[in-house]
Amino acid sequence: MEIIKTAEEMQQRALELKRAGRVVGLVPTMGYLHEGHLSLMRLARKQCDVLVVSIFVNPAQFGPNEDLEAYPRDFERDEALCEQEGVDLLFYPETENMYAGDASVRVDEDALSGVLCGASRPGHFRGVCTVVAKLFNLVQPDLAVFGEKDAQQLRIIERLVRDLNFPVGIIRGPIVREPDGLAMSSRNKYLSETQRKNALCLSRSLEQVAELFGQGEREAMVLREAMANLIRSVPEAEIDYIEIVDDTSLVTVDEIRNDVLVALAVRMGDTRLIDNLVLRP
Repeated sequence: MEIIKTAEEMQQRALELKRAGRVVGLVPTMGYLHEGHLSLMRLARKQCDVLVVSIFVNPAQFGPNEDLEAYPRDFERDEALCEQEGVDLLFYPETENMYAGDASVRVDEDALSGVLCGASRPGHFRGVCTVVAKLFNLVQPDLAVFGEKDAQQLRIIERLVRDLNFPVGIIRGPIVREPDGLAMSSRNKYLSETQRKNALCLSRSLEQVAELFGQGEREAMVLREAMANLIRSVPEAEIDYIEIVDDTSLVTVDEIRNDVLVALAVRMGDTRLIDNLVLRP
């Protein structure tokens, strides 16, 4: 496995691979890898000749009061996991190399990014779109894999590819869960033992919604209230949002007639967790 630490070298290697006719797959990450990330690598590995994984904690997608400095990092462990998964190129740049000191160009999306996580994290998706566009230009991937746990991010990136004509196929990677149902996340590390147990309210509320939906309930307000009641009964759980939105436009729906995304964000102490599922009538 080759480790590349500068944008210039990454782009040069990518262009060499393109000229050689190699199919390049990309899995962008912020590191502190877990089984969810590894599942994305395995998906990409099946469809490419050269697998590139990026590890970059992107400051542009963190707000002023968010956990940029505290975000967990363990490059040696990440490197070993990438080697284990057969990664060919590990792109690990410094912030100063990815962003010029006077960088003044950003990539904005203004239809899908103002709701859900975007409502409580202003500027977050501008940072996501900007760094993903940069990674696509540097790595020149034929395909890229993104996880379904970050449902809004996934849909925004699909729109980014469509609207800016990036020649990149986006592959969706299913949510990977712990045995008890908690969606895997690098931020789970922050949870105390009690908070870790209480965090199961996210997946349990989604299970409850799926059960009610299976019984014929189609009123979004009823489903949201059922989720909220379950979560409010859990100590320390503070609801950021619970939304039921059209799966394509992310517009809030009152009655479920087409595919919808059920998404929620909940704080357990200082840790913000997200989860989701798609309901299909």
